[in-house]
Amino acid sequence: METKVKKTATLAQRINILRASVMGANDGILSVAGIVVGVAGAATSSFAIFISGIAGMIAGTVSMAMGEYVSVNTQKDAQRKAIETQTTALDENYETEFGFVRDKYIASGIKPELAEQATKEMMTRDPLKTTVRERFGFNVGEYTNPFSAAIASMISFPTGSILPLVSITLLPRDYRIVGTFIAVVVALAITGYIAAVLGKANRRNGTMRNVIAGILTMLVTYGIGHLFA
Repeated sequence: METKVKKTATLAQRINILRASVMGANDGILSVAGIVVGVAGAATSSFAIFISGIAGMIAGTVSMAMGEYVSVNTQKDAQRKAIETQTTALDENYETEFGFVRDKYIASGIKPELAEQATKEMMTRDPLKTTVRERFGFNVGEYTNPFSAAIASMISFPTGSILPLVSITLLPRDYRIVGTFIAVVVALAITGYIAAVLGKANRRNGTMRNVIAGILTMLVTYGIGHLFA
């Protein structure tokens, strides 16, 4: 009897799904916060603010999920095209591809004789994987699942949007704007920090950028809403 081996996701694939989750939550916080704060600037009805937030949550959830699905599929299509191109290149001019890999290793500081040996071993084992990795920067077969990315966004966007929605709805009228501002700033600091960690970016800059973008979004939407009050 044959047994099927379940393939586990690679670290890169798991990080991509986590990235989609973090960015979905971040967009949920920011988008719905902008909507409810803007409506609060124009109206005092808690019901109107709540309904606007719910509508934004639903629209944003669908949009974010579809965007991730299309984006990941587009990336997969580009990767498949790169593999086809590289397969043809190996068939037609193997020595050129061998030389490209060897020269790249030499340029990175590896001694010529070691670069030659390493290239020969890797090209003998799997020339397609080797040249695709060195020319295009991804590993053959390691693709992010578009359905996983879409589902991650579909879950994380409404999860993130709950915070501003609950804050603006449940806080006392005199404090709901300020309270929502504070809650959203704290949440954006957290998601900005996590996004910077995942992207290996400067954590302080990533966090501050996210927080400043959120504050500006809420100030602008509140100001526009206030003009129509």
